[in-house]
Order: sequence, then C-alpha cells, then structure tokens
Amino acid sequence: MKKLVLFLLFCLLAGIVIDAAPRRKTRRRATPRRTVKKVSKPVKLSIHDANPFHACEDTCAHVHGIDVSHYQNEVFWDAVYNDTNMGYVYLKCTEGSDNQDPLYARNLEMIRSRKLRVGSYHFFRPKVCLALQMHNFRAQCLPSEQDLIPMLDVETTAGLPTQQFCDSLHKMLHLMEDTYHQKPLIYTYRNFYNKHLQGQLDGYPLMIAMYSDERPQLADGRDYVLWQYTCKGRLKGVKGEVDKSRVMAGHSLEELYYVR
Repeated sequence: MKKLVLFLLFCLLAGIVIDAAPRRKTRRRATPRRTVKKVSKPVKLSIHDANPFHACEDTCAHVHGIDVSHYQNEVFWDAVYNDTNMGYVYLKCTEGSDNQDPLYARNLEMIRSRKLRVGSYHFFRPKVCLALQMHNFRAQCLPSEQDLIPMLDVETTAGLPTQQFCDSLHKMLHLMEDTYHQKPLIYTYRNFYNKHLQGQLDGYPLMIAMYSDERPQLADGRDYVLWQYTCKGRLKGVKGEVDKSRVMAGHSLEELYYVR
C-alpha cells in the first residue's frame, strides 16, 4: 500500500513539471502572394493633349485662327502676333438688341495695329427684334475696320419651332446682306446644323464647331470653310482657354475677305 501511494505521488509531481515547461509556439508560414502587374493600355494623345501650347497649328499646313470675347479678359496681342501661327481672329462684337462686348473696341484696335486679319460676329437671338439686333451690330461693326466678312453666331432656337426659327434667321441674314453687301459667315455646331439647318443655308459660308480629332460631317453633305476644332485651346498671350479653328482643305482665307 505504501508503494502504491509513493507511485501515485511520483506521477502527480511529474505531470506538474511537464505542464510547467515552456511550450514552443509554432508560426504559420505565410503563403507567398503573386503580385500581378497591371499593364496600362496605351493612351492615344489628341491634338489637345500633351503640351497644350504645341497643338495642331504647329504641326500642319492649314491656316489657323481664334475667336475671342471678353471671356478671355485682356489678351496680349503682341505675343499672339509674334509667337503664334494664328492667321485670323474673329471678335465677339454684339449680342441681341443691346449687348456689346466690353472689350471689343480695345481688341479691335490692338489687332488692327498688328495687322492680323480680323472679323466681327453677332450672337443671334431669334426671338428678339431683328431690326434692333441689326442696329446694335451695325453701330459697332464698321465696314472700314473689317478684314473679314461679318459672322452670325447661330446656336439657339430660343424655343421656337424649327421652321419659325429658320424664318427669323433668314430675315436676319437678309438684313446683314443689305447692310454689308455680301453674304455673312455663319457659325454653328454640327449637331445644331443637322437638327435645324439642313438645306437652309445654301450659298452661305459656314464655320462648323465640333471638338474632335476627326473633321465633322454634315448630314446633308454641305461643305464648310472653317472648322472650330477645340474650345480648350491654349495660346501665348491668352490667359486660360480659347476657341481655335482652321481653314479646311480646298478652301482659303481669301474666301472670307471683306470686299469693299
């Protein structure tokens, strides 16, 4: 009996010693992860990307120009004349019946003293009295100060049905022809032309706006003289962005010269 008690006591002590011994922690080996390298697709740069001052007019043989209003604030015309390849400028002159661009007279004087080809445009409001619009434009846009034919900026129907809008537009065009004795240049967007102006402007020179690397196509196949290809152009002498356009192949800037 004494031996049994001693044996049980020995087993109890051995268990305590084993339990008190430090245990090694086993670390889980991290499974290596595969790093997948993302391959970016090549980006095709357009004429508006990369260096914004190195644009289409620096790399092609077309004649390029800009249109300017008070939105460009003060323009440094010396820089435009000396450091760029611009061949012409269209200035916003008037809008509606009584709005005159506040920088028109200054810009016109500065451009003419630097012998850049210049023309003027009126923003057309089809629901506003046409006689007042024509009076507003004629008072500012003097024939003796123009190198290029006047331009009519046509961008809105003002909610008129297409036929009623076109009737108003034709009356305005006739007033301009009676005043300046030549057909004006008409500026509009490709989509606006396709929706409202197909077949309405035969015989009138067009400037078509579409901001793309590919030239616009008009639904009725009409040809046009100028393409405004960006509204985000950059130019030495102009703070911020400016509209740029170019003369289309098969045409020349001489087609737009003001004939006195």
